Amino acid sequence: MMSRFASSADELSKERSAPVARTPLDARSFDALFRECAPDVHAYAISLLGDRAAAEDVTALAFERLYRSRARLDLARGTPRAWLFSIARNAALDELRRRRRRPQHELDERLPVAGAAGEELERIARRATVHAALAALPIRERELVLLKFHGQLSNGELARALGISESNAGTRLHRALTRLREHCSELDRQEVA
Repeated sequence: MMSRFASSADELSKERSAPVARTPLDARSFDALFRECAPDVHAYAISLLGDRAAAEDVTALAFERLYRSRARLDLARGTPRAWLFSIARNAALDELRRRRRRPQHELDERLPVAGAAGEELERIARRATVHAALAALPIRERELVLLKFHGQLSNGELARALGISESNAGTRLHRALTRLREHCSELDRQEVA
């Protein structure tokens, strides 16, 4: 009996000391990640918060938190990009909780000169429709869509970021996109009428 316990304890000790798939994010890798992901994180935060200044704060905070926790980066739990967007998501949700109000979306409505004005107006109209449809989604669905497209996260990475199963992430994403399409169609119909 005692030997069986001792061998179990030895196995448990070996499991605890087994190397974990961690990779410290060195300065060069962090810099490359920043250059690659900063615009996407910022766009995600703007889309979720509707406020450029708050989005800049969230972006800076996400990179700062990732940098401080870089030694704990576990590749088995996701890529550095996925970790970054999980951190950004949490920071943005904290900001929304602080506000306790519905975010307002800004549109960059600078028009180009002459010829392409009609195309640019159409693009702005489509963008306004998508922004309005996103704003109509519940916050959980909105953040899922934004993480998927701004974060370019796979369904597995979405699942880990949200703490749900991969199939659940896929199902929720499908439902959110269906609802987003319905809102866009409804807004287009209202505009035509």
